[in-house]
Amino acid sequence: MTTIYNFSAGPAVLPKEVLRQAASEMLDWQGSGMSVMEMSHRGPEFISIYRTAERDLRELLGVPDNYRILFMQGGGLSQNAVIPLNLVGRVQSNGQPATIDFVRTGSWSGKSIKEAARYANVNVAASAEANGYTAVPPQSAWQLTPGAAYLHLCTNETIDGVEIDFVPEVPGDVPIVADMSSHILSRAVDVSKYGLIFGGAQKNIGPAGVTVVIVRDDLIGHALPICPSAFDFKNVAENESMYNTPPTYGIYIAGLVFRWLKEQGGIAAMERKNIEKARLLYAALDADDFYQNRVAPAYRSRMNVPFYLRDESKNEAFLAGAKARGLLQLKGHKSVGGMRASIYNAMPIEGVQALVDYLNEFAER
Repeated sequence: MTTIYNFSAGPAVLPKEVLRQAASEMLDWQGSGMSVMEMSHRGPEFISIYRTAERDLRELLGVPDNYRILFMQGGGLSQNAVIPLNLVGRVQSNGQPATIDFVRTGSWSGKSIKEAARYANVNVAASAEANGYTAVPPQSAWQLTPGAAYLHLCTNETIDGVEIDFVPEVPGDVPIVADMSSHILSRAVDVSKYGLIFGGAQKNIGPAGVTVVIVRDDLIGHALPICPSAFDFKNVAENESMYNTPPTYGIYIAGLVFRWLKEQGGIAAMERKNIEKARLLYAALDADDFYQNRVAPAYRSRMNVPFYLRDESKNEAFLAGAKARGLLQLKGHKSVGGMRASIYNAMPIEGVQALVDYLNEFAER
């Protein structure tokens, strides 16, 4: 039987160990007689699942005590509205709209800008549009707003394959909000440098439907009056993410992933593996001119690797051959075309090597 390697950008591959455990507990979670999907979110069984997941995530990322971890619904895209609804009230005065600064590095930061403009003034402090979203604009060129509600960054652009691996300087006490959806838990991060970090689960955490929000205490409690109560960070925090019924099964799977990460050696060990996988794949793409990755090397994502065949008439043949070898979901996003290999935490190096072998074989053929 052909070994399958799933390079989907999300929903994405999960660790096989996690899927096996979930399968074994599907009908009966640890002798409770219930599936996790059947449990009351207020019952002692699920409360223990939730608190273990929250504790393990806090340990993995070194989340300081003055930050709350929220498990919310709606996906990372919904946070583009939820976050301004919660944060702009902190600086808004005299009925004048607050300003949010953005650095546009690709498709997802573009979506964030469009949504935030519904609730505040938006200042695009810098944009990589001129270089085709292949590099991050130098910080010296950023036109930041003193007293802004916050600075929003997408620190890994899933579609464009651009990753920000530094924490920018900001004026005064302006908090940094980071969309880490597609590289959270893949590398070390100093949470204390950010006001808020969020990420949709369906890349490196678990199934679609859960969004993790890590938010500093002083940024909670400033929601605009129009903010729905279920999305008010204060309500969510005070009720341990159970103001409304949370995505219980997704949180359970996320908790299993957190435990798996700890068993792998934690974030430091996972980062070393991710560096090795990314180097292996980029080296193959750079080996000759048959393939092309357009992102400047300093900003290449370790998680999402877009690439193009220089002769794009061979795209369908490439994808058909990949599928025959069990290499799935390599077609690029419809907005940019080409190919994309997402090599998240759960993608083993054997999968990357199988892709590299195929890249070399197809180019030679």
